[in-house]
Amino acid sequence: MSLRTLLIAGLATSASAAKLLVGGYGPTSATNANGYLDTLDYTNGALKKTSENTEAGPQPSWIDLGLKGKAIVVDEAWNTPDTSSLHTFDLNSDGSLKHTAVVGIPRGGPVATQLYNSNKNLAIAHYGGHGITTFNVVNGTFELLQNIGYANTTHGPKPQQADGSHVHHSVLDPTGQYVIFPDLGLDVTHVFCIDASTGNLTEHAELKAPSGYGPRHAAFWKSGNKTYLFVIHEIASKIISYEVTYVRSGGLTFKQMDEQSTYGPTADPAVTQYGAAAEIAVSPDNKFLVASNRNVTLQQVPNVDPSNSTQIDSNSIATFKPSSNGKLSFVQLAPSGGLFPRHFELSKDGSQIAVANQNSGNVRIYTRDVASGKIGAQQAAIAVPGQPNNVRWL
Repeated sequence: MSLRTLLIAGLATSASAAKLLVGGYGPTSATNANGYLDTLDYTNGALKKTSENTEAGPQPSWIDLGLKGKAIVVDEAWNTPDTSSLHTFDLNSDGSLKHTAVVGIPRGGPVATQLYNSNKNLAIAHYGGHGITTFNVVNGTFELLQNIGYANTTHGPKPQQADGSHVHHSVLDPTGQYVIFPDLGLDVTHVFCIDASTGNLTEHAELKAPSGYGPRHAAFWKSGNKTYLFVIHEIASKIISYEVTYVRSGGLTFKQMDEQSTYGPTADPAVTQYGAAAEIAVSPDNKFLVASNRNVTLQQVPNVDPSNSTQIDSNSIATFKPSSNGKLSFVQLAPSGGLFPRHFELSKDGSQIAVANQNSGNVRIYTRDVASGKIGAQQAAIAVPGQPNNVRWL
């Protein structure tokens, strides 16, 4: 074999190698067992677990890689909400984790984090705790800054909203001046302005969702000099597109531009009414919008175990193409590879997507055509313990 051939082969091998970090709740049969953070090696079309860490409590629910060389993880702590905690890990060169710090959180049910103010502060969305907390980032650990709660006297009409506020996501706007928090229980998205000198958040007028829609997650999108916000609604399985205007005196205003089913324009409401939309993200090239659907099976996929010929049920991943006026064009509905795809993440170049299928206990990687936005063939799959709810490319 020539030197040139060897070099090309080596480059191809290295290009196909990557590492991922997947987190999940502990096994449902052992509610007191800790959850897990597994490092996966992805080489030549195969996934292999290389390390596991169980130091983030029983229900780690979110992984944040926003601090260089570190992983921030929150423990939702369902059974003992007073023990919710915020963990810091060092990321070793092999992708394994070293636990370096933990602090208690004075509000239960943390489910998402967002660094802001040039990474000097952290905001946490609390689903079970009905509110928001903020922290100062100090030498790789955290000090409580604010503890904001919402009274549960007003809420949406659906059963999932009966106990009031369920803040589900925290998202920094493109200017770095605002953090927004979709609240599934109150049918609103809370809007906060950042005080750069203190890190404190000040609340402004909220964005109201249609009654019973249940806003879960959101993503900002820039098109020229315009800013849009896409909000995915868990209960209604809808994405609403808003044009965002920055008010000189402070705050944001929103003009609805579009509303689309997360199953596409030909979806049968009789089938999709039981859906529970979950994650939403803009592609790395800023050209597509990707969303996950849970609880509705539209197709089957091969088993994770190649020796098992029995196919398994699969939920779906939807792709849309946003236009410069904020309207969404449906592109594709692809299989997620299992049930309850709570989270997914696109690779840095957008050519692959990793999906955590919570109720099937697996992680799958699919190819993705960057030009068309369409998700293609499965590249790799692996069974993981418990219920995977977060997957990140390292």
